[in-house]
Amino acid sequence: MKKFNVTGTCIPEKHYMVDVSDKLNSILKLVDNEEYFIINRPRQYGKTTTLYLLTEKLSSMKEYLPIKISFEGIGDLVFEKEQEFSKAFLQILADYFLINDEKISEYLEEQKDHVENFIDLSRVITKFIMKIKRKIVLMIDEVDKSSNNQLFLSFLGMLRNKYLLRNEGRDYTFYSVILAGVHDVKTLKLKIRDNEEHKYNSPWNIASDFDVDMSFSIDEIKTMLNDYTENKKVDLDKEYFAEKLYFYTSGYPFLVSKLCKIIDEKIMPKDNLKWEKAYLEIAVKEILKESNTNFDSLIGNIENNKELQELVRKIVLDGYEITYNQDNPLITMGIIYGIFKNSNDKVKINNRLYEQRIYNYMTSLIETNLKLEFHNKKEMYLNLDGSLNIKKILIKFQEFMKHEYSRRRDPFLEEDGRLVFLAFLAPIINGTGFAFKEVKGGEEKRFDIVITYNKKMYILELKIWRGQEYHKKGLIQLGKYLDQYGLKEGYLLIFDLRKSKNFTENKEENSIDLADKKIVEVYC
Repeated sequence: MKKFNVTGTCIPEKHYMVDVSDKLNSILKLVDNEEYFIINRPRQYGKTTTLYLLTEKLSSMKEYLPIKISFEGIGDLVFEKEQEFSKAFLQILADYFLINDEKISEYLEEQKDHVENFIDLSRVITKFIMKIKRKIVLMIDEVDKSSNNQLFLSFLGMLRNKYLLRNEGRDYTFYSVILAGVHDVKTLKLKIRDNEEHKYNSPWNIASDFDVDMSFSIDEIKTMLNDYTENKKVDLDKEYFAEKLYFYTSGYPFLVSKLCKIIDEKIMPKDNLKWEKAYLEIAVKEILKESNTNFDSLIGNIENNKELQELVRKIVLDGYEITYNQDNPLITMGIIYGIFKNSNDKVKINNRLYEQRIYNYMTSLIETNLKLEFHNKKEMYLNLDGSLNIKKILIKFQEFMKHEYSRRRDPFLEEDGRLVFLAFLAPIINGTGFAFKEVKGGEEKRFDIVITYNKKMYILELKIWRGQEYHKKGLIQLGKYLDQYGLKEGYLLIFDLRKSKNFTENKEENSIDLADKKIVEVYC
């Protein structure tokens, strides 16, 4: 029986899959044009599956002979000497053909005895191409696990030289070479010497640009849902779920499949094969609570670089609008790891799930240092009907801030006030409710929270006081935001950095009627 797959290669016969025919056709055009290129995308972005599907496609075409290999798992000794590497490379090729073409496998095995260095290996490759008389496409997966080694980069340099000679009519080599990994080999920072000296190395400057969008579009997500409903006879609104899946994931392949897997295997009742719309929100809560390799990698990459962590913080929490520049190594690093994306020439967090996970991570760092035990017990903030009393939460938080942080008010509120509120809120809604955060850029740097709790929704906006004029504009914006959700009441938590209490507008609590809306304001 088919299932949603989030580990390893996706196989059409075994797994529910997106129809990526358009992507494969775009890649095939590069191959047809004899291009050498790199598929560098974040982890769990479908690179290995793409190579598998491309191999299957090329195998069905008589003129092509695809070879898909990886240096993963062969150990480090192979990368110490040219002779060892050259022999290992030919052995990997021989093993690839062992099952389907024993004659080619035996030929490559024999050639191992004739290689001592890359010059010998180059000659063997030339003879191999001449012998086969087909367009051989070499695909090397997980390439960045080998490319921190000078010997491997010298091997790529050898392939580069053969490519250039081939174009001049002076050599035979692979028709196309495809490298797949997280990093772009052209920009890898290479550790070469024992004294930790680093340099940039570009052994692959012949590579063509790879502009194929590997994320899933809404229409592509629908094709996977079609595969699922036809196979399992499940009733679901494909339009709604495709749009919502994209809304939360921005089409990140692992996240799309993971949410579907959670709904299918953990949420949908076995005796009622129907996806209710509420299931997706439940799945989002579930995935954000769980530990998985994707989120572990996300947080690990942020933790391991303090400059990157600070840039993430500015974008996520403070709403900074950073101009995208591919020459900025910090931005490039965030793109490579899948943390950032280029959105209209601005640096944005890749998707809403990542943004939420990062909020949760940063909030937790604050929460572990707070004394909240007497302030945020859930039962204190529930109405008789089980709904949340948001106004009471805000007033209690106001009291907490006065008591705990009055002495270091200005710098603390500017940098950490909003995170403290998220930490304050988390234990109140966890288990029953859910809060999604979104930073709005611009001069006012609004910070919106959409809370769902017991099937009710609340819109709460957090912002730093920027003056009366901005405040009025903010109220109008909040009113429009409430309209989007069909709500009549909204909440505004204002972090007021003014030291003087003589401003008439500086009230600690206030209710404002705005057209047909009511806005409850609380100042900290």
